[in-house]
Formats: sequence, C-alpha cells, structure tokens
Amino acid sequence: MLLLLNKPYQVLCQFSNSGNRQTLADFVDIKAVYPAGRLDRDSEGLLLLTDDGALQHRISHPRHKLYKTYWAQVEGEPNPMALARLQKGVRLKDGKTAPAKACIIPEPPIWSRSPPIRERMNIPTTWIELSICEGRNRQVRRMTAAIGHPTLRLIRSQIGPWSLGSLAPGQWLEAKIPTDWRTIR
Repeated sequence: MLLLLNKPYQVLCQFSNSGNRQTLADFVDIKAVYPAGRLDRDSEGLLLLTDDGALQHRISHPRHKLYKTYWAQVEGEPNPMALARLQKGVRLKDGKTAPAKACIIPEPPIWSRSPPIRERMNIPTTWIELSICEGRNRQVRRMTAAIGHPTLRLIRSQIGPWSLGSLAPGQWLEAKIPTDWRTIR
C-alpha cells in the first residue's frame, strides 16, 4: 500500500501522540503505514506512507538518488549566480551538497497558510523550485540560507514519480505502486 499525503504546516511526521501537537494520526486513520522519509514540522507538502519496508527504504534512502522537488519561497530575489551555486552544490557545515536542479518559478497554485509567512515591506520574496537527491537534515533551508536567501515557506511537491497534484492540506489518497518501483529514480 502507498499513500500520498499533503502534510499540513505544523504537523509532526510521526503517528505517536506528542502532547497537544498534531501528528499524522490526526489525518491518516490507516494502521501499519509509516512515512517514507520525513518533512520538518514547519514544512508542508507531499509525504509518502507505506506498509512495505522495502519500498519505504527505496524511497527514503539517499543511496537510491530519488529526486525530491520542493517549492521554496525565499527572501529576496536570487540572481543567476546564486542559482548557479545551488546547481553546482553548496558548501554547508556538514560538507558540500550534491548538485541540485534549481530555477525561479512563478508563485505555485497553493493554499494559504495559517499563520502566514512573515513579510517585510521592503524585501520581496521569490519562489524557487529545487530538486535534490540527498536527505540531509533541513537541507533545502540550509542551502537557500547559504546563498543569502533564507526560506520563508517550504512545500515538497514531488518525490520521484509521485506528485502532490491537487491534494489539499491534510488530504491523502492511495496510489498505485508501479511494478518497476525498484528502478525508480
């Protein structure tokens, strides 16, 4: 079984009770499925859940180089040199990242967030689409900060062949597992 969930903002990527914070159990009532990868509490978007351990490993382990695509609303307007740094790999405290696919995009067709991002009157924001095949802790946020454009809002839109589509925050659907999933990139 494979579920595609649009994880809302401020939801923990776990099923176990965590005091008064929302978890996946508040949205998915199917037993014995587990996240294939994680999203930080303050990130939103596509999360895959499965009951198949081998599929979970294939999706989440960086060795398999499955691309994950994010929409990052960043502070300021990155110039071509800043985007080129993302595309070549950025030096972080834990080493240089692998090259990423990065480009500026128009604001994607997304839902409003509560609370909204902080906006500064004199500083514009820009949306970047960033695809990475690594899975370091808070990697996209650290990469955009390293080029001088901190992430204000982060939404994962795609993992390998699976995309967010028109799922609203908190909605999920069961997806078909491709027969060739062991070779998906």
